[in-house]
Amino acid sequence: MTEELSRTSALASRHKALGSGLEDWNGMGTAWTYNTDPNDEHDAVRAGAGMFDMSPLKKVFVRGTDAMVVLNHLSTRELSRVSPGHAAYLSVLTENGTMADDAIVSNNGGDEWMIVHGSGDTMALLEVSANGRSVELEFTDALHDISVQGPGALDILNAHCDADLGAMKYFHHAPATLFGHACRISRTGYSGERGYEVFADESVVGEVWDGLVAAGVMPCSFTALDKVRIEAGLLFYGYDMTTDHTPWEVGLGFTVNRDKAAFRGRDAVLAAEGNEKLHNVCLDIAHDDMVNGEEVLAQGGTEVGVVNSPCYSHRLGKSLALAHVAPSASAVGTSLTVSGGGIETTATVVAMPIYDPQKSRTHT
Repeated sequence: MTEELSRTSALASRHKALGSGLEDWNGMGTAWTYNTDPNDEHDAVRAGAGMFDMSPLKKVFVRGTDAMVVLNHLSTRELSRVSPGHAAYLSVLTENGTMADDAIVSNNGGDEWMIVHGSGDTMALLEVSANGRSVELEFTDALHDISVQGPGALDILNAHCDADLGAMKYFHHAPATLFGHACRISRTGYSGERGYEVFADESVVGEVWDGLVAAGVMPCSFTALDKVRIEAGLLFYGYDMTTDHTPWEVGLGFTVNRDKAAFRGRDAVLAAEGNEKLHNVCLDIAHDDMVNGEEVLAQGGTEVGVVNSPCYSHRLGKSLALAHVAPSASAVGTSLTVSGGGIETTATVVAMPIYDPQKSRTHT
């Protein structure tokens, strides 16, 4: 598989040394497993500090006098409200008002913005939005992304950084020097914990990684990432949302600014509100391990949904999953049967997120 990868992380040798086979995600070798126990990695993120190499996310700089106009056409948020040093999580839609991707857009100031996205069609749609505009698009893999997450992240980073990260608010970012190297640090993440993403050039990211390891941050695999993000009710494009789904169906209606004048898919997405064919929910499954995914969900013998993203949380003692179900079966407390892959059991729809429902750990 490795020889087919089109993108390379400067941290690849470190992942291999930790036991990773560098499995493919987004065309880049990704640490889906290490030699360490993913439960220990999970514990590090929840009780100390863990880090993920999120460099497989695609980073695009958008520069020029029309940068904000272009990104406003691309996305569902009104970006005139995002001032320099701030960022916003948003949806990227098709012309039909369905999910082409999700992304974070950061205003770097001076007519420079950065958009970070996953495996959806953001880049192609961005190029269409930029056509005829005074703007330059730069896709870069030279910029790497280490996501340091957990209650210990702040103290560890602050001890080696020239910026006061304690004063940095949620979804804010700033240039900084970390372990003597220039970077940009953003108070964002994908874990349900207070955390920071460190964007550093490929020429120095290895030294930043090594410095973090020496400071006590545990390298964590994407297997552990699945555990923490499912507990926190965070979606993965391609699994929990696709071009078949509207933001309203997958719980991302909050990213749509209804008063925004124009963006791709605007009329279609506004017309779709209230006409959801499914809802995204969290399930507590009566099972002593992780289910496989794609199990059929039924209520009273009628098929009502499917399991998308499963995990087993040893910290909560629960087999969990994010799933799509019919609106009639989405109320908290609803009991469903789960069938497939040799599994026959039941599940209960629970409030989402199941971990830190007040989101006090990320937001304060």
